[in-house]
Amino acid sequence: MTSAVTTEKSRPGYGQLLRTPGALSFLIPGFAARQPFAMLTIGIVLLVQHTTGSFGDAGVVATVTGISMALFAPQIGKLADRRGQSAVLIPTVFVHAASVVGLTSLALLDAPLWALALAAVPAGASVPQVGPMVRARWAAKLEGSPLLSTAAAWESVTDELTFVVGPVLATFLCTTVHPSAGLLTEAGLTLIGGLLFAAQRGTQPKPVPRLAGGEKHASALSFPGLRVLIVAFVGIGAVFGGMLISLAAFSEEIGNPGANGLLYGIFAGGNMIAGIACGTIAWKIGPRRRLILGYVGLTAAASVLWTVNSVFLLGALGLVVGLCIAPALITGYTMIEQLVPAASRTEAFTALTGAVAFGQAAAVTVAGRLTDAHGSSYGFLVPAAATALALLTLLALRSKLAPKAPSRVISSSQQPSQKPSQQPSGTSKPGATVRVNERVVGHRVPVTVD
Repeated sequence: MTSAVTTEKSRPGYGQLLRTPGALSFLIPGFAARQPFAMLTIGIVLLVQHTTGSFGDAGVVATVTGISMALFAPQIGKLADRRGQSAVLIPTVFVHAASVVGLTSLALLDAPLWALALAAVPAGASVPQVGPMVRARWAAKLEGSPLLSTAAAWESVTDELTFVVGPVLATFLCTTVHPSAGLLTEAGLTLIGGLLFAAQRGTQPKPVPRLAGGEKHASALSFPGLRVLIVAFVGIGAVFGGMLISLAAFSEEIGNPGANGLLYGIFAGGNMIAGIACGTIAWKIGPRRRLILGYVGLTAAASVLWTVNSVFLLGALGLVVGLCIAPALITGYTMIEQLVPAASRTEAFTALTGAVAFGQAAAVTVAGRLTDAHGSSYGFLVPAAATALALLTLLALRSKLAPKAPSRVISSSQQPSQKPSQQPSGTSKPGATVRVNERVVGHRVPVTVD
């Protein structure tokens, strides 16, 4: 069914969300722990570009980091689902901090590109998946509640605030303090924030080593709807990566490197503004249609980036692109509740986060090579192409994004003309048997969900 998620009268807001019992105990440390995430890629790009003089080489190292994260993030999420978030997060933050320090040292020692790429593997593989872990905590607390979409919007706003603060902070540190300052700060903040978040054990979802009956969990990646969302999120990541490299190259071309942080901050700020708005809207259309419509807007805005050659126009268009990202991103995260079972949701959220990282890393590499060879305008072609391909995939496979309709089976002793909807919820008449997703003798009444 396609209907409003909530009515105007009962529409949940951020105030109601934040009054959820126990929410602040994981939100505040979770916010601190995810701040360094947005500093990692741009810190690598600025440091390696400084030491090698090539955006292309910087893009290669950043790409290896992103691919490594994309491959290992779902595994970290799966372990968190099985063994508990804190048990997984504590060793992860120590490994990440050590790996980033090692990568930074190699770059400053003018190590060859292959050595930097090799060091980037553990740095990316150990990125703490704090954002997905926070989303999993919301999903556990708010399952079936209209506040869940508000929580998804809140998390998008939080993520985008990190993408406003992180790149600006990293750029400032790398250009005014030392080229390595951005990465070293990222390592320190990740360690401190990650340990603070891991200490909040009371609000983490209960680990589920095995399902009832001793059966093994199905991987989140086995659900086709998640795989379609991964393609969409790769496209969104390509926008982030293409913008990151192309804006940096554009700022170099105009002789004002510091403009990079401002332009990227405007782009991320548009995303944050749209995210705030999304959390206050009583939607009248279903999530699948919202995702497609949001992606159409994103593709249209990204397709004209390469034509702009002034700071003012690029800032304005970057703002529009940012405004178009949030609706697609928030909706995609919200759909996980319908597409993936609760026992695999941390894995699903980390898979989407990894998809963004992969798209960002791939775009950084391609855009880096294009900008080295032809200038920043060619780098902006990467977000245009990536979003167009992802949109085509969404349109072709949109049926996979509809949750499977559960079915109610009513025993043959009940009259066929009697509608289950006439009975009170959770009850049945004597002699009637109601089961979900099981085959029994009787009449099958489908329950459709949009």
